[in-house]
Amino acid sequence: MGNKVFKYGDNVDTDVILPARYLALYRHEDLAAHCMEDIDASFASTVRSGDLIVGGENFGCGSSREHAPTAIKASGISCVIAASFARIFYRNAINIGLPILESPAAAREIQAGDHIQVDLKTGEIKNLTQNKSYFSGGFPPFIQKMIDAGGLLSYLENTKSKRG
Repeated sequence: MGNKVFKYGDNVDTDVILPARYLALYRHEDLAAHCMEDIDASFASTVRSGDLIVGGENFGCGSSREHAPTAIKASGISCVIAASFARIFYRNAINIGLPILESPAAAREIQAGDHIQVDLKTGEIKNLTQNKSYFSGGFPPFIQKMIDAGGLLSYLENTKSKRG
């Protein structure tokens, strides 16, 4: 069985993902405890490791802070699928190792509670509930290596230690 979807609409901004009043928190588990609380009060208590978020257009717009993707990743979300992402959110997500895929068709058709499987190498998104597949194109190999390593800093440390 695939992982469960939490679905949100267009223009979900970073202040909704992690409200500004929690920016002083630094432990990842504390950030996760407040993730999405202003748009979905039950998110933190119902999300399970491996679940996914599906959003509409311009997901992650707003402030450029890394707190938002960090809170999502720390909550156990394995991937965010959206019709489109704000550019700075996209970069911050990759930097911290949070997989994100753009697929307007998947974002439009996947429903809350659907069960999804994602292959990050091929970009295939399988909706097991609706028996449909979508393709996002996947990541270039170097970005996939960064995600597999847990983010840019871990990737650079692994690369450095292998060189010498």
